[in-house]
Amino acid sequence: MIKRLFSSQLRINMASGVAVTLLNGVVMAAAYPLYLHFLGYEQFGIWLVLSTVVSFAQLGNLGINQAVMKLVAEEYGRKDIDAMQQYISSAVVVLALSGAVVLAVILVLQGPIVALFKLSEENARIVSWLLPYTACLSIYIFIVQTVNAVLSGIGRMDIANYVQSGGRIVAVVVASILLYRGAGVASLLLGSALSYLFIHVVSCILILRMAPIHILRRGNLSLARMGRLLSFGANLCGGTLINIVFHSANRVILSRYAGVAAIPVYDIGFSASMQIRAIVESGLRALLPEISRISAEITETARDRIAAINRRALKLIFTCGVPLYGILFLLSGPLLSVWLGGNLPETLPAFFRVMLIASLASLLGVPAYYTLMGLGHPFRCFIGQVIPTAVHFTILIVLVLLGKDPTLRYMGYTLLTGVILSTLYLIARLRLCSYSAPGKPGALPRAVLISKSTPCPENMDSEADVTVQRSHRQREVVSDTF
Repeated sequence: MIKRLFSSQLRINMASGVAVTLLNGVVMAAAYPLYLHFLGYEQFGIWLVLSTVVSFAQLGNLGINQAVMKLVAEEYGRKDIDAMQQYISSAVVVLALSGAVVLAVILVLQGPIVALFKLSEENARIVSWLLPYTACLSIYIFIVQTVNAVLSGIGRMDIANYVQSGGRIVAVVVASILLYRGAGVASLLLGSALSYLFIHVVSCILILRMAPIHILRRGNLSLARMGRLLSFGANLCGGTLINIVFHSANRVILSRYAGVAAIPVYDIGFSASMQIRAIVESGLRALLPEISRISAEITETARDRIAAINRRALKLIFTCGVPLYGILFLLSGPLLSVWLGGNLPETLPAFFRVMLIASLASLLGVPAYYTLMGLGHPFRCFIGQVIPTAVHFTILIVLVLLGKDPTLRYMGYTLLTGVILSTLYLIARLRLCSYSAPGKPGALPRAVLISKSTPCPENMDSEADVTVQRSHRQREVVSDTF
């Protein structure tokens, strides 16, 4: 079984994602009680306010890091080192310019940003003091995420995962030491800064050892490559904007209506459920670069392999994810009590259960999302990200108009409704999508979930001619997939 698990790079990447997620879960489980012990809910809420600024700053990323992963994967599949270098260098230049703009905007709007959260005078002073440093860290994160994405693009998502996990450990260790010495909220900022420095240095060293890439050559800059990065990243940037608006607006609403201490309750419930989701989803992230490489040259064999990958991904979710969620749902109360002890708020267990159901519904849409992205349909993925946020805030606005306060309970149910609708949309779009990148000539339309033994009506004649040959080839393709 172990030999089969590590018999292909795709399996290794997926296994590493699961292993790293489990490790990250352990790190998070240790970090939250530690932070709450030294800071309390209110001071930890201040850090989450600052992290909201980091999230907003990610708009300056322009979706470049995921675009780099996909495009570098395509060129790596073609063995075109020059094109890889041009994409990476062009991405760094674009991010440096966008980062400068984002930094200027944050510094100019520092006062209104602090006032938006309706903080106490002391808390507002702390946020104002740390905000410029947080903004600088946000810009540095652009570059680090893109460099780390190159590792995934060259087929070593397993190593990229391990490096990111190492960065998380560095952040918690450094923050813990500084918290113990009484550095307060600034400890978390310094821990984060050193963790990204670790990721940056290690990623650069590993990339140089694995591929003959020279980023600093003047000839690497290409307007055409920049244009393609921005074009592909535009829809991803829109998705990032949606996620930022969702979490940031929820934090602002809770801060204004329930106090800054309510933000950690929301963050713990949401983050814990997403960490559980990531146990399965992290393995499925390897689908994006893999499908991107396969779809670089669309053939019958390529389409068969993409279909097999998608089916195996869904099987993985139902065989591993669903039982895990069922156990955690039943034992959520005792587990949270053991985890947080006396720091467990009364509202957290019920909110966490709703978030568990929502994250499972979201997980069911992950194979469709990464398949569509790998085939070059980012706009459809963007719509899938818009749906939960639009539904969530539409219902919340209606509730406010009806005189209801936007509590954690309402936030949980509205998010669950939006996620279910988003998952249904992604699956439906994948059923209607052919296994080919947009504009690829010679692509034979085929719905994603149609059986290989059942020909499409519009291709009845051609399918009938190749059914026997495909049945033999399919056994070879599936055995080489997962």
